[in-house]
Amino acid sequence: MTDLVIREDKGAVAHLTMNSPGSLNALSDAMLAALKARFSELAEDTSIKVVVLRGAGKAFCAGHDLKEMQRGREAEDQGRAYFADLFFRCAEVMQMIPALPQPVIAEAHGIATAAGCQLVASCDLAVAAEGTRFGVNGVNIGLFCSTPMVALSRNVPRKVAFEMLTTGEFIDAARAREVGLVNRIAPNDELGAETEKLAQTIAGKLGAAVKIGKRAFYDQANMDLAQAYEHTAAVMVENMLWRDTKEGVQAFIEKRKPDWAE
Repeated sequence: MTDLVIREDKGAVAHLTMNSPGSLNALSDAMLAALKARFSELAEDTSIKVVVLRGAGKAFCAGHDLKEMQRGREAEDQGRAYFADLFFRCAEVMQMIPALPQPVIAEAHGIATAAGCQLVASCDLAVAAEGTRFGVNGVNIGLFCSTPMVALSRNVPRKVAFEMLTTGEFIDAARAREVGLVNRIAPNDELGAETEKLAQTIAGKLGAAVKIGKRAFYDQANMDLAQAYEHTAAVMVENMLWRDTKEGVQAFIEKRKPDWAE
């Protein structure tokens, strides 16, 4: 049986490859289950500092499996229960990404459409190959991308998101970087290397500091200004009291490499 999400670890970096190239790595029921299983593994894996998510074949991810969705209509309720469950499961997987202790980098190529674009937007960081196209194009087939909209509208300016959602038009990698959907762009043959460079840079930091910082990043984003400062100040106090942080500060003062325990 083919492993739908292949995991390969390189030191402290875990690489997850969605492995259904024939369907352009569509988020089928099985693919969502495989992603959930991998993310659950990583949530408990203290040896991994960074996660890279990519797609096999010609594309990163083409969104939901429309043929599978159409088969869901065969139920007596015309698919209502199946669709509700599908979108719940998809949202659950998307929310696992910011909840992971490790930063997750999307390595996008080809296309990232609808829920595939949602997947990129849900990741903490993204690197895209030149020529990659991003879209929330469900409106073109009469299905507004309401759930992909949640992640997209939290990544790009509102008017950009709304234009993409209502026109179904794609944006290229350059535009995606311009509006904040992706961080970096690389030539196709350098995509893996550029993503790995970013991953290894983050992996070289104090892992516990990145972990506490990622959690605080998302927590404070949902607070008002005063609450955000109060919360992050408490996080920094906790961080400052760590042995490795004390060592890191002293090493900086003494212009040497820190002797971290991890």
